Formats: sequence, structure tokens, C-alpha cells
Amino acid sequence: MRVISLCPSNTEIMAYLGLEHLLVGVDDFSDFPESINSLPRLGPDLSINLDLVEDLQPDLVLASLSVPGMEKNVEGLSARGIPHIVLNPQTFKDIEADLIVTAERLGFARKGHEAAKQFRDRLNRIRLENSMNSRQPTLYWEWWPKPVFTPGRVNWLTELSEAAGAVNLFSDVNLASVQTDWDDVLRRDPDFICLAWVGVRQEKVNRSQITKRPGWSELNAVKNERILILEEELYCRPSPRLLDGLEKLSQLLKEFE
Repeated sequence: MRVISLCPSNTEIMAYLGLEHLLVGVDDFSDFPESINSLPRLGPDLSINLDLVEDLQPDLVLASLSVPGMEKNVEGLSARGIPHIVLNPQTFKDIEADLIVTAERLGFARKGHEAAKQFRDRLNRIRLENSMNSRQPTLYWEWWPKPVFTPGRVNWLTELSEAAGAVNLFSDVNLASVQTDWDDVLRRDPDFICLAWVGVRQEKVNRSQITKRPGWSELNAVKNERILILEEELYCRPSPRLLDGLEKLSQLLKEFE
């Protein structure tokens, strides 16, 4: 089988299944596992070069709708008759289901069900470990600083927060992604600020970019030095690596107890 992945989360699903050796091309942003670094790059996930995809003669393309704008990739694949499936996970259960669907389409049904169980069991174990937390701090997740984007209720980071024994500050908004502003966050006064800017490496984010915002010096999270600068690749991609992010966040929150 010759497989192409059009976004990092799909590439990471292949890796979790142990099937990354089937990949013959990936999008520009896929960076895990290291073994895919030598593969042909097919353009950014919002603007895939479908001529290059066609040239690689894939048996299956793993497309995605996890980011607005990816629709044109799917439309292009359909127009060219290139075999593909479209993944659009928003929850942990969706990720579990995508492991099964992807593996089944590639002829590895048993491997898919085993991977899904492994994913589910690990998640449940972490949830249980954090269920005894006496308090549930509120977490303000920031995907982008200006305009401000943060996850709402219909998003994996709400589940991830709960599994870590905390609460997503914007879980009351019934959306996957919420566009808001600094004043709204100031009014809500979170216990923690979790920065995971999409596409921005952890080392490029500076705390001063947060603390200098108007009024934010009065936030509990700022006064108590509870600003967490996190690896966006462990929190912004709907892939099994979210569990690595969950374990890391759980440990960080425990250190503040």
C-alpha cells in the first residue's frame, strides 16, 4: 500500500498504528515521527499540491477537515478520482474511531482495534489518576493571541482539561473554536493560562507577550505565575499524541498544588 497524509494529525495516526512505513508523501508541517523526514513534501496542509499527490500514485490518501480551508483538498481529490478518506476528529472518541477506520481501510483491522484499545485504556488510566483532585482549576487555552482564538466545549482540549482534573475556561461556549478578546478572558479570570499557539514553536513564545496586555497583571494566573507555555504539537493536533500532552499537563498542574 502507498499512503499519503495531508496533515500532521493523520501522519501521527499512522505512526501510532505502526504503519508509517507505508507513507510515501506527507504535508509540509508533518514532523513526527522522525522517520518521515525524508519523504516527499506536498505543500502546506491548507494548500496541498495535488499534482504531486497524483504523481506519487497513492492507494489511499488520508485527508482532513480538522482546519477550516482543507475542504479544497478533499474536493480536488474527488475531482481527480484519487482514493481517499476524510478524518475530522474533534473528540477522543473520534480519534479512537479514526484509528480503527484508517487501519481497516489499509487492511490491518486487528491492528486498528488493538491501537484503539491501547489509546482508550491509557486515557482511562490517566483520568482515574486525576479524578481524586480536590479542586478543579480553570484553564484558559490560547490557540492564537490576536485575534484571540480558544477552544470551546466541542473540542478535545475540553476533554483533555477534564481528564487532567481541570476545567476549560470556555467550555460553556458550544463551539469547537471560539473567537473572543482579552477583556473577556480578563473577566473570566482563569487559574492557569495555557499557551499553545498553532504553528509556533514553544521556544518562540515569551511570557511578556501575555503579562503586558492591558489589565492582565491583575489576573490570578499572572499574579500566581501560572502561565504554562506548552508544545503546540502536543495540544493543537487531534492525534493520539494528545495523551502525551495530557500526561505532561497533569504533572505540571500537580506541581502547583
